[in-house]
Amino acid sequence: MSQNYDKLLTIVMDGVGERPLVFGNAVAAAHTPHLDLLKKTALYTTLKAHGTAVGLPSDGDMGNSEVGHNALGGGRIIDQGAKLVDQSLNSGALFDGKVWQELISSVNAHQASLHFIGLLSDGNVHSHEKHLYALLEKAKESQVKRARIHILFDGRDVPNLSAESYVSRLEEKIAALQSPQFDLKMASGGGRMVITMDRYEADWEMVHRGWETHVLGRGRSFFSAAEALETFRSEGFKDDQNLPAFVIKNTENKAVGTIENGDGVVFYNFRGDRAIEISRAFTEKSFDKFERERFPKVYFAGMMQYDGDLKIPTHYLVSPPQITGTLSENLIDHKVSLFACSETQKFGHVTYFWNGNRSGYLDKNFEEYLEIPSDRNSFDLKPWMKAEEITTATIDRMQKQSFQCGRINFPNGDMVGHTGDLDAAIIAVSIVDQAIGRLLQAAVTYGYAILITADHGNCDDMFEGGTAEKYPDWLSALPKSRPQGKTAHSLSAVPFYFFDPLGRYKLAPIIPGQISIAAVAATTLTFFGIPTPETYIPSLIQNMSTL
Repeated sequence: MSQNYDKLLTIVMDGVGERPLVFGNAVAAAHTPHLDLLKKTALYTTLKAHGTAVGLPSDGDMGNSEVGHNALGGGRIIDQGAKLVDQSLNSGALFDGKVWQELISSVNAHQASLHFIGLLSDGNVHSHEKHLYALLEKAKESQVKRARIHILFDGRDVPNLSAESYVSRLEEKIAALQSPQFDLKMASGGGRMVITMDRYEADWEMVHRGWETHVLGRGRSFFSAAEALETFRSEGFKDDQNLPAFVIKNTENKAVGTIENGDGVVFYNFRGDRAIEISRAFTEKSFDKFERERFPKVYFAGMMQYDGDLKIPTHYLVSPPQITGTLSENLIDHKVSLFACSETQKFGHVTYFWNGNRSGYLDKNFEEYLEIPSDRNSFDLKPWMKAEEITTATIDRMQKQSFQCGRINFPNGDMVGHTGDLDAAIIAVSIVDQAIGRLLQAAVTYGYAILITADHGNCDDMFEGGTAEKYPDWLSALPKSRPQGKTAHSLSAVPFYFFDPLGRYKLAPIIPGQISIAAVAATTLTFFGIPTPETYIPSLIQNMSTL
């Protein structure tokens, strides 16, 4: 058993931000004795995890788990999907590219329909409605005769109960573009957590429901998306992300936008994790995840290539960020053994996204990945999720000294935060703190230092609108007297704790809340005495023996 404390475990508290205001702040309201003690006794500061600090177009853009883990594992600010798509649209490169040209030629040659599927949102996490509008405008300019839009409602990256506003704006755009030469209609839709946007193969039935809705035009039908929304609201469906699937019909009660042989399909989300499975359903000939009753031959293109290793999909409109020289690569080059663990909901983040958008092991001789299967339920009903299992598995490996550098993700703060349930989020944060207490004890016993941070904020800001003065008893008030729950990420800074039992380090000179979370990579290399690449954001710690 080593007591040199020459090993390091990084803990990502997903969605746990630092926000001074306690109003609607599940982090402030939670029972967190271990984090409170670390704030007083360990190295502590705050980091920036949104906007330009993680490669997004502006500082008004929320951070998210994808770009957050890209930054944590990449060590530098990397232009991300939203920014890359903006640039490609603004320069015209997207439309000058081979894939767009082939797509349009194929659709026009077959006198077929061009379908657009994606999240109808301006959250700029998975998609942006302005990208869809630009694609629609160019489709008309390119002499496409018929286009159909299959919408997915958000309610996670934007305010809940906002679907009507996005539908209204899209209806206005359709009215402006519609002409005798350009037949443009909405064709189907549903909530993002009900159809189409599954990830990490957690629930292929979501994708199957999406396939039946978008491709087959099968499901509950309405004459418009607005009618569908009005009906669902009257039936008690209050969460945009969980709205049922629907199909738009014509006066003859037939679906207006099934997907047929010869059609073109663009999945216009730019973020990869929730785009891979539907892309596979459209492109794989040997596909066994569900029965495709009909498999139309279409030209399918993603907004980006969602998995560069597996080449999913083959055709894409904008090249994804190229991330090389990651933290994992540097550690493996110096023969440091690695461990990565989370439950299904965030397993891809501590592997695929952490490693620069690459699937699988970089070098299995030096790596172990462990996925704990997530439950299939609304996370507010079980806010502890798999924190105990992740913790127990990690401590087991610490005891066995099986890794020198580990990274684990507790999804609780993010996944429960997305439900908009403050009370559940308070429990979620408290559970994560409890897990951290166990890991700190194991670290002292088995010779590890501990680095704790987050990828973005979420559960630190759980209310939409309102003021603390209007709701002075927000914590004890009955749910009906509280503001509407907020399901989107926050723009908060995130915490950084560094616990070294031997006290060998001090914080580097930084301004709290102004340094990117990408600095965590150089911090890790500093701990292991490995030279930091010039492209990396500098380390957050300094070894006092070298000063």
